[in-house]
Amino acid sequence: MERLSGEKKRVVVVGGGAGGSLIAKTLQNDADVFLVDTSVCYLLLSIPSHCFLAIGASRNAGYLNAGYLNAGLPFLAGISSISLRKEYLELPWANLRAMVEPSFAERSVINHSEYLPNVQIITSAATGITEHDVLTAQGRSIGYDYLVVATGHVHDGGFTKAERLQYFQAEQEKIKSANSVLIIGGGPTGVELAGEICVDFPDKKVQLVHRGSSLLEFIGEKAGQKALNWLTSKKVEVILGQSVKLNSKTDGVYETSGGEKIVADCHFLCVGQGVGSSWLRQTILKDSLDTEGRLMVDANLLVKGHPNVFGIGDITDVPELKLGYLAHNQALVAAKNLKLLMSGGGKTNLSRYTPAQPAAVVSLGRRDGIMRFRCLTLSGRIPGMIKSGDMFVGKSRRELGLSS
Repeated sequence: MERLSGEKKRVVVVGGGAGGSLIAKTLQNDADVFLVDTSVCYLLLSIPSHCFLAIGASRNAGYLNAGYLNAGLPFLAGISSISLRKEYLELPWANLRAMVEPSFAERSVINHSEYLPNVQIITSAATGITEHDVLTAQGRSIGYDYLVVATGHVHDGGFTKAERLQYFQAEQEKIKSANSVLIIGGGPTGVELAGEICVDFPDKKVQLVHRGSSLLEFIGEKAGQKALNWLTSKKVEVILGQSVKLNSKTDGVYETSGGEKIVADCHFLCVGQGVGSSWLRQTILKDSLDTEGRLMVDANLLVKGHPNVFGIGDITDVPELKLGYLAHNQALVAAKNLKLLMSGGGKTNLSRYTPAQPAAVVSLGRRDGIMRFRCLTLSGRIPGMIKSGDMFVGKSRRELGLSS
């Protein structure tokens, strides 16, 4: 790509989630930045009589799970996937609160234009990468000097901000109209959703089924036991060591792998979703993917074998929990390294990213929480003060230069 003397370098960021949005914001005054953002939306073409929602576990986001969509389940036969434009950043760790309090999303769903005044925003799927260009579904070819891949996990939600707010309003109505709710999955998403519902709607019957032997396995057995104790104290029925046979559901009756019958008006799939890297398998980065589909990066967050391509966030093979604040940390290191390279600095002077020690905060309703930091596990109001009140929304908005 030819450039005039003194012209800014061009940085193309693919992915407008927690990491991609922050790196675009950080670099917008130092480079010619393009943000390519899109969303894969799974559409139910035939809706069952009982309300249905599938939620992915990564970063506690309300994402439709692609794995279940491909499982051949009869009641999911009428599903189609399409790529839609996505004009906003969503703070996914706030989505579960927005499901019981839709107005919360007015602060957690942010149009890219609000915080990226100097960035060219491309609302189209990235479909390919060459040595010099990013290709999009709209047929555009966007040249780059440096590329950042931050496409995280497969998810839905490809709407305008107004439509996304309407979505949360509709989900609250589903919960309000149900007398009983079934939550499938006991990771952070399932536990937090159960907490939100049982606190805001204490008269609802809430049941949670988890195939593992304990809740919150990703942060340890102690945290799982504390979550179990808290949920049962709120009259949430928790069934461990079993899964739900979704294809056995008839008239609101579900069967578990252990043969138990569960009656619920509405259910939520709180399970993980695949890495958003399938589109890379036919690009120059195909040999930089590991067996799980994650981008292999070095200590400087450069994609291995590509000196001008960075990878950040959930899509990378960095050995740490895949959480929003860690994607932020990676974005800041990658941005610092990009500034150095664009100013003529050498690779030997690049900053190294140190994988974080296991640490996480899981909210339990509006006031309580569970926190794991290294070997310490706490529960109650102290972890709740850290996350459960504002769900990190104010902090995240301030990082983007917006009012909290």
